[in-house]
Amino acid sequence: MDGQSRFPRQRTSSGDAYRFGPAQGPVGGAGTTGTAGTGGAAGAGGATDTVLPGASAPGCALHRRLHLALDPADLVAVGAVRRRLRSALSHWGVPELSDTAELLSSELVTNALLHTGKGAVFDAVLGSDHRLRIEVQDGTSRLPGRRRDPEAEYATSGRGLLLVEALADSWGVQLRGDGKVTWFELSLP
Repeated sequence: MDGQSRFPRQRTSSGDAYRFGPAQGPVGGAGTTGTAGTGGAAGAGGATDTVLPGASAPGCALHRRLHLALDPADLVAVGAVRRRLRSALSHWGVPELSDTAELLSSELVTNALLHTGKGAVFDAVLGSDHRLRIEVQDGTSRLPGRRRDPEAEYATSGRGLLLVEALADSWGVQLRGDGKVTWFELSLP
């Protein structure tokens, strides 16, 4: 990487980041990486794991990271992200976060792939405090938003951010030079 923390501080006072929910510090670390989608080495819907140089033992908090790169418009990869996330959370000893984490991750990944015309990068990190942080980075700086039309009540899509807002402990959007990161955090009950 470029030497910067994978999960930089959220800067709410400068106007380039948006945070919803209680303020929490960033989560970081190295660990499991992979690709999902048709362009990766593993083929459609698959992913390959590698341990980064200097990574700690599998039981260590620094090793609790899932990193996936998704090809543009590859909606089949959304299912692979869900499966990989469920497996990782089970391996990390927090399977009770799986249902909510999968649902919200699916919403963010689908939005990134449908509305940006570019690929996405998915990161999940479980901190030593058992707080799960999920980030989806895409290549556009256009902020996500809710539907504003009166017919939205009857639409078959457009409720993803409502789900994120209702189910995540906190969430937000951070603008970056190469796009944005939409993130959410979940804690054990």
